[in-house]
Amino acid sequence: QVQLVESGGGLVQAGDSLRLSCAASGRTFDHYALGWFRQAPGKEREFVAAIGWSSGDTAYADSMEARFVISRDNAKNTVYLQMNSLKPEDTAKYYCAARPSGLIFPSTSRASYVYWGQGTQVTVSS
Repeated sequence: QVQLVESGGGLVQAGDSLRLSCAASGRTFDHYALGWFRQAPGKEREFVAAIGWSSGDTAYADSMEARFVISRDNAKNTVYLQMNSLKPEDTAKYYCAARPSGLIFPSTSRASYVYWGQGTQVTVSS
């Protein structure tokens, strides 16, 4: 079992940057591939970025690859999402998720993640 707690969300202006953090507790952190998803009101939860056991394995949604960077610090049991050049359409609740233990590669599929945090709200004003 893994518990995930997101932080770092807030209200920013268009063009600003934010770094989200997701702290994990429970089992050995580096056995998990992790992802970030987001959900805007009235919309489906969508994939943002993912990172595998090896920080060299990453995946991004096409529309975010140029602006967002996912990283992890296994010593701190934390995964990060650096978001740059934020736009109003980035407004959403952002969720951290983990795949089952041993599945060490990133996935873009929401269904492949079994552990979820409660989310952190990001609001970008124009």
